[in-house]
Amino acid sequence: MNARTEPELLDTAAAPLSDAHLDALEEETIFILREVAAAFERPALLFSGGKDSLVLLKCAEKAFGVGRIPYPLLMIDTGHNFHEVTDFRDQRAKELGAELIVRSVEDSMKRGTVRLARPDESRNVHQSVTLLEAIDEFRFDALIGGARRDEEKARAKERIFSHRDSFGQWQPKAQRPELWTLFNTRLAPGEHFRVFPISNWTELDVWQYIARENVALPSLYYTHKRDVVERRGLLVPVTPLTPAREGEVVESRDVRFRTVGDITCTCPVPSLAAGALDVVAETLSADVSERGATRMDDKTSDASMEKRKKDGYF
Repeated sequence: MNARTEPELLDTAAAPLSDAHLDALEEETIFILREVAAAFERPALLFSGGKDSLVLLKCAEKAFGVGRIPYPLLMIDTGHNFHEVTDFRDQRAKELGAELIVRSVEDSMKRGTVRLARPDESRNVHQSVTLLEAIDEFRFDALIGGARRDEEKARAKERIFSHRDSFGQWQPKAQRPELWTLFNTRLAPGEHFRVFPISNWTELDVWQYIARENVALPSLYYTHKRDVVERRGLLVPVTPLTPAREGEVVESRDVRFRTVGDITCTCPVPSLAAGALDVVAETLSADVSERGATRMDDKTSDASMEKRKKDGYF
């Protein structure tokens, strides 16, 4: 399955954006979601309450119907998530009549399977441990995620059906071919798959789809006032978990979040975009990827995405 190229958008002032390609992307995603339901015994859909997982959930709703999604929703909670997102997560799961399973990094810390090097360390990378514990607890054989190939170079190496060994690890040099929409879903005991139905979508596709389908999102994705400080080229939100450092100037800025994760590693961007179409316009002019512009934990080589994925990360 080949990644789709960006649509030609030569004169957006003269003509509205075409969304015909969204039909093909939606059809592909629905096909994959149904394939997972048919091929696996105990799948789950990773659901954070973020925009990509909400788009995936919208496609699942179309694939199966409200109250009929055949697998539970699973979230790995760091304990440092934005309450606007977790509240929205709970509300959306209830609306769809879907089973929601939440497992916490804090519980892994209590068990001693996660140990922080220092109290203020980001827990984001430690989600891998809690996720693997949840897989073992529920014996999941497939986890559906909202990752996209355009997000980051390690994600671009992923297959749509990405095999994980009995240790939950990803081997990028030992991936299975995916020709003519034929997926090899063979598993040995203890192994599982990560499945990425929106692999071929881009950030622009996601926002066009959100606009077309009127997908509701947490308010953080749109412009709002927030206290921030500039640090290493990023706008860091000032919170009890991420306080301003000595000498930093706190400013109240109009910002929005392009991606939402753990508070300790997620940064907003300057924005006045109050709706999905406004975000589409901003995305067309963006020259930095959403993770590159907003994620503190992607700035250091020792926390590279590829290493984290090999260790079991999403």
